[in-house]
Amino acid sequence: MNLDEAIKESLNDEGKLTCAQSYKISSKLNIPVSKVGQRAKELDIRITDCGLGQFGKLEKGEFSKEAYERLKPFVNENNKVRCKEARSVAGSGVSLKTLRGTLESKNIDVIFCELGCFKEKRRTRLYVKTKTWMENEKKELLFGKGKTEILLEIEKTGSIAKAAENLGMNYKKAWSHIKLLQKNLEDRLVETRKGGGEDAGTKLTPKATEYITKYKQLQREIEEFANERFKELFLKPRGDKR
Repeated sequence: MNLDEAIKESLNDEGKLTCAQSYKISSKLNIPVSKVGQRAKELDIRITDCGLGQFGKLEKGEFSKEAYERLKPFVNENNKVRCKEARSVAGSGVSLKTLRGTLESKNIDVIFCELGCFKEKRRTRLYVKTKTWMENEKKELLFGKGKTEILLEIEKTGSIAKAAENLGMNYKKAWSHIKLLQKNLEDRLVETRKGGGEDAGTKLTPKATEYITKYKQLQREIEEFANERFKELFLKPRGDKR
């Protein structure tokens, strides 16, 4: 099978070649993936669903401390990482889905796509970022992204100590965050049971889960509105030179 045949047989229902299929072709034919990207361009076939989440609609996972620690040596002073180096992080417990989520969480941009997809960028990519939190009349934080991350780690690990370790903070600081939240919200957010049974460890209360769900919904809706408004105000349609 030659390259043209391999590309055409790998197209999706929209007649596009996904990033993942491009790498499979590269491996199968034992050729550089850049050659696959170049030939697809010559055939006027669009590449879609970047494995690193730079374009397309692939699902992104949660932030991973392990993935971030592996990425950091490759990230330059402008918070950018080369495609090849970013992809080298995947594997051994770090999936591309997790890598996509980690890159997005840390606002790390990917450059020098191995398939050649980024070569034609003619202007700086602009983004709008939002940060939402709730506070009382005394300006005391009630709920926000950082506090949500702590609670989610506790839910995941069943331990305040493990959650603190995963987030790179000491136990005392993590516990102080939780106590402050409980005080300001006037609700119990975690329950700790001692012993060795299935119910042992620290779990979130139903009220904590409710706060997290509502906060995520609020943040998502604010981001959606901000993104749409940002496009209207700052991003000109292609060809518009005004």
